[in-house]
Amino acid sequence: MIALRAFAPSWQIVLLILSACVQIKNEDKVVNELRSDHPQPSWISETPLVFIGNWDAMPIFRRRVGGNPAWQEQAYQKEHSEEAVKKYKEMGVTMMLIHFYKGFGLEAEKEHIDEAKKLAAICKQNGLKVGVYVGSTIGYETFLLEKPEAAEWFVPDYMGQPVLYGDQTFRKRVYFMHPGFIDYMKQVVRIAIEDLKVDLIHFDNTSMRAAPEIFHHPLAIQNFRTYLEQKYTPEMVQKRFGFNDIRYVEPPVYAHPMSKIDDPLFQEWTDFRCQQLADYYGIMETFIHSLNPEVAVVNNPHSGLSGINTMWNQGIDYPKVLAHTDMVWTEEGNNPTVSEEGVLISKIRTYKMAETLNNRIFTYTSDSKLEMAEAMAYNRQGMGMVGGLKEMEGNQLAQGYELPDDQKNYIKFFHRNFDFYHEISNIADLAVLHSYSTMAFNNDRPYQSTYLYEQVLIQNKIPFDIIFDDQLKDLSKYKVLILADQECLSNEKLDLIRSFVEQGGGLVATEFTSLYTGWRERESDFGLKDLFKVNPPDWNGRSSQESVLSIPIQRNQIGRGKVVYIPEVRPSLPKPLTAAMTSLYWKLPVNWKELIESVKWASGNRLSISIEAPLTVTMELVQKEDQSAMILHLLNFDYRNSAVKNIKVEVQVPEGKKATQVIVMTPDGSNDEILQFKEVEKRAIFTVPRLSVYNMIVMKLE
Repeated sequence: MIALRAFAPSWQIVLLILSACVQIKNEDKVVNELRSDHPQPSWISETPLVFIGNWDAMPIFRRRVGGNPAWQEQAYQKEHSEEAVKKYKEMGVTMMLIHFYKGFGLEAEKEHIDEAKKLAAICKQNGLKVGVYVGSTIGYETFLLEKPEAAEWFVPDYMGQPVLYGDQTFRKRVYFMHPGFIDYMKQVVRIAIEDLKVDLIHFDNTSMRAAPEIFHHPLAIQNFRTYLEQKYTPEMVQKRFGFNDIRYVEPPVYAHPMSKIDDPLFQEWTDFRCQQLADYYGIMETFIHSLNPEVAVVNNPHSGLSGINTMWNQGIDYPKVLAHTDMVWTEEGNNPTVSEEGVLISKIRTYKMAETLNNRIFTYTSDSKLEMAEAMAYNRQGMGMVGGLKEMEGNQLAQGYELPDDQKNYIKFFHRNFDFYHEISNIADLAVLHSYSTMAFNNDRPYQSTYLYEQVLIQNKIPFDIIFDDQLKDLSKYKVLILADQECLSNEKLDLIRSFVEQGGGLVATEFTSLYTGWRERESDFGLKDLFKVNPPDWNGRSSQESVLSIPIQRNQIGRGKVVYIPEVRPSLPKPLTAAMTSLYWKLPVNWKELIESVKWASGNRLSISIEAPLTVTMELVQKEDQSAMILHLLNFDYRNSAVKNIKVEVQVPEGKKATQVIVMTPDGSNDEILQFKEVEKRAIFTVPRLSVYNMIVMKLE
């Protein structure tokens, strides 16, 4: 057990723990009751989201971190000028995301908060939205002067090392569910809303808040035990752990990567961390909207869907966390390109995840036209962060951030055609499931097979969504559900999947799908054997790797539905055990053509769109909510080598509608062009003459 030294006498800790548990529980009830009562701020759907940001330039932070250019503070002052703000607005920026609170303390940062107020006022006067940065760590050298009792918030040493922010030793990390920390952050948020009149609050470092070491705080240990007591009856605790008295249960300590997480305590601790993080943002969201429901909530999970097990590594279960946000950051990298090895790299999965969960993505898009195009196509009305403070041009301070003219043209194109970027819904024939228990408790084949199947769909231009457990309750939008090694499925989920097939849906499943329970206990048979009609592989014991079946692909007609069982998604470059499924391994699988044919067969050959273009071209298909138009986005990820010519397209026209005009638009130096088309059996057929980097094809309907 972690010692309670350096915090408070033991009797005070007991009182603190008891009061904390009561307070947090009460706040959770408020979150759950109020969540459905406040929709997203109205301005979000009306605003082209193009923003500039800089939040690490304030002197107290720059001085303490060191390594600054001599002109840094002069540049910081220029950033606060009306001249710079007007230049941003002229470029097409609609929002500034500015410094506000870095974690040194409200008193220590008062001077910089006052400067933020002035900058916010200038932005408002010039018609820009204002977002502010709120940090999660504590600059303890100044903070403790203001609030000495904050020492109780700090996480104790983990495995003999202090819990800090990287190599910035002056930034300590805290147990974010400590009542004292929550109350303090409410003070910070109140100032931002009431004094700065902000439109958006950005909480940084989400990916670090619920990291494993945080939950070795004494209060977190007790909260974990309380969580288990409230989640399970004594009989269920006995079934889960083999005993029912959990007073001495402690969070696990580990220092090595794991392939599978079978230990029930590790699993429950993962669930607890994910729930705690979501509850924290629920508390903050409820408080923010109690002050002003028009303030948007943003946080930074950092990794997106990039192949990392965010549940285990970061305590981030996206459906839970994004229930309390309007936008989320990704700093995953994966800048759009085609690698030297021929791998198409993108953030498309992350954009799709956010769309499913009613969020928008914030990311950096100033490095290339293709980054901007990717955001325009896959993000919902958000181009992202198109720049920050530029410290120098040659030997002179820059007068605000500059972009190349061709990228400025992309921003102008986005504004000019904004009607086709908002009030839209995507068209998706397929849903790819990321089930929580599968993706949280197995770091290997489920990630490899799921990400590779998604890669096949991306490069073959087949419209799909990424969905999570809750979306299984309504699959009416989709023709096909893909379960790529989704091994851990509860009986409830199995019933929902069967119902989808019985109603005429298509199902494609691979490898060990449905062979494990939600607790990752091996079943004697596939849970969906009645659909697969195959026997499972022999079980070789808990420490062995399962062997895939050596059988052909199975196709079964089940009532009105069609079911395909694929024994293996065969990687071209297998991911090493325990490694994250990063873009290094996203090369199309060996049997990618079989995967596509399986999808087409399961859909009854009823896919909404067919595009003849190289594998380095991707697409997104959406529709105006008033059904006045369909919009097809085309992106050429290999644009540096060549343009693509004569792309043949067939797209399904919605029932009760007919196409009246097809127009191709592009920010790549060509005028809008009306295309000839014909409609055959409710499918509009046309040819796009040229794709340089990005085209938007608008098919008007009546």
